[in-house]
Amino acid sequence: MKSYRPTTPSRRNMTTISYRGKVTSASPEKSLTHGFKRNMGRNNQGRITTRHKGGGNKRLYREVDFKYDKFDIPAKIKTIEYDPNRSGFIALVNYADGEKRYVLASKNMKVEDTFLVSEKAPLSAGNRLPLRFIPVGTFVYNIEIKQKGGAKLGRSAGIFAQVVANNDGYTHIKMPSSEIRRVSENAWASIGEVSNDEHRLVNFGKAGKSRWRGIRPTVRGSAMNPVDHPYGGGEGKQGRGTKRPKTMWGKVTGGRKTRSPKKYSNSMIINRRKVGKKK
Repeated sequence: MKSYRPTTPSRRNMTTISYRGKVTSASPEKSLTHGFKRNMGRNNQGRITTRHKGGGNKRLYREVDFKYDKFDIPAKIKTIEYDPNRSGFIALVNYADGEKRYVLASKNMKVEDTFLVSEKAPLSAGNRLPLRFIPVGTFVYNIEIKQKGGAKLGRSAGIFAQVVANNDGYTHIKMPSSEIRRVSENAWASIGEVSNDEHRLVNFGKAGKSRWRGIRPTVRGSAMNPVDHPYGGGEGKQGRGTKRPKTMWGKVTGGRKTRSPKKYSNSMIINRRKVGKKK
C-alpha cells in the first residue's frame, strides 16, 4: 500500500495500491477492447433500480475470457494489467497457437509464467482443471457453476474458495462468505487465489474519488423528512423511532431472511452463510 504526507485534509488518510512491480503495461491490447455504455444503476426504461450510482469516468472495456475453452494448449503471460471494470488484475496471455486473450490474473502471477487448461494439468497456481481432479483443501477461484458455463464464482480481488469434499458427483466448496455449496464435479476451476489482495485496504480519502468511480452520495434516513423515510422527522438528532430497522420503502431489514424459499439453487446450499455479530 502507498500512503501520503498529509499536505491536505483529504491526503491525510488516503491510501492507494502501489502498482510498481505488479502492473507491467499501461496500455491495453487494442484488439481486445471496445467502448461501452455503463448502466449507472438504471434499467432499459431509464428508471433507477440501484440507488447511489451515476457519473464517473469513462471506461474502456477489456474482453476477459471466463470460458477458458482452449484445452491442452499452453499459455504464456505477456503482461499484467489494471482493469477499471473489476477489482483484480488481468493478464494478457499468448496461447501456443498464436491467439491472444485476457484472463483474470492469479496472485503472484508474473510475466513469462505459463498455465494450462487441461484435465491432466499439474496442481499449480493458475492452472485450470475439473473440480473432480482437485484435492480437498485446495484454494480455487474462477469457478464454474455448470460445466462449460464459464466462471461465475470467486472473481473479486484477493478472493478464494476452498474445496472441502467430493462425493455423489458433486464438489463441496466453502465460499468466502462462509457458505458451503455443492457444484458439479465436472465444472472447472482455477487453482490459487485472485490477484490484488490489497484492494480491500484502499482508503479513498475524499468524496470526489468516489464520484470518479460512479458512486453517488448516500443520505441517512434520519436526516430526511417523514414523507421520505420511516426514520425521518423530529427535532434535532433522533433515533430511528421504529421497533425494527426498515428500508426507505418500509420493508424490514437487518435479520430477516430475504432469500426466496423456492429459489432454484437452494438445493445446492449445504450451510448458509453466517451473518451478524456471530460471524
